[in-house]
Amino acid sequence: MRTTPFSRITVRENLAVLDVFDHVTLRVSDLDASRRCYELAVGELGYGDASVGEHFTEWEDLSISAATDDKPATRNLHLALLAPSRLAVDGWWAAMTAAGHPDDGAPGPRPQYTPSYYGAFVRDPDGNSLEAVHHDEPRKGENRLDHLWIRVRDLAESRLFYETVAPTVGLRVHEGDRHRFHVTSGGRSFALVKEDPVTEHLHLAFPASDRATVDAFHRAALDAGFRDNGPPGERPEYHVGYYGAFVLDPDGNNIEAVFHDRKEAG
Repeated sequence: MRTTPFSRITVRENLAVLDVFDHVTLRVSDLDASRRCYELAVGELGYGDASVGEHFTEWEDLSISAATDDKPATRNLHLALLAPSRLAVDGWWAAMTAAGHPDDGAPGPRPQYTPSYYGAFVRDPDGNSLEAVHHDEPRKGENRLDHLWIRVRDLAESRLFYETVAPTVGLRVHEGDRHRFHVTSGGRSFALVKEDPVTEHLHLAFPASDRATVDAFHRAALDAGFRDNGPPGERPEYHVGYYGAFVLDPDGNNIEAVFHDRKEAG
């Protein structure tokens, strides 16, 4: 990893085999307040310093960016950070609640999820659910994020969307039930859940192994009738070698596939 002077300043490795998330971006209504929240949330778990720009802050696969009139704040999302131990979950929750972030669930086992699941929950400044979670089973990969829960209006339509785009970037859609289903790879996951209020204004980017994969992701979505939000191409405003394509999911969230060309980035 190295930095560049562009607005998105990290140049990533292409860890497509292990990682579900290249990056997840939340638009926030108060950038300073959200920076304080997420700096504490990430720092308490021992992760490194953020990359900071005028309008965004980024921690590897997680970033926040100032909301605008045409890109409103992300709402109704659940986001879980990976903790190295149960004691780290306890300390995280104590620090977050002491800093004034509303408690949304004290540390403890949640065997309804998996037998070794141990988590704690607070709310971020925009009301999103923020969690630290530890699993006894080791997690591979470089992601800080463990999982997301994305609330949707129409589970069948959301399933069709992910069954269309997920295979193009090497992700697996699991069967689920009438309330939810999961998309996974390499021990990380996100869930699509039929629940109100619906998640809004999320940006979710998947890692692609090459430019052809980005092209295939975009083509598959449009061929199935989903909405374009930016054709495949270079995005040098992020960094040299950034090649991405964007589509909208059925709820209007911005979904991307991105390849980071390290040869171009130097």
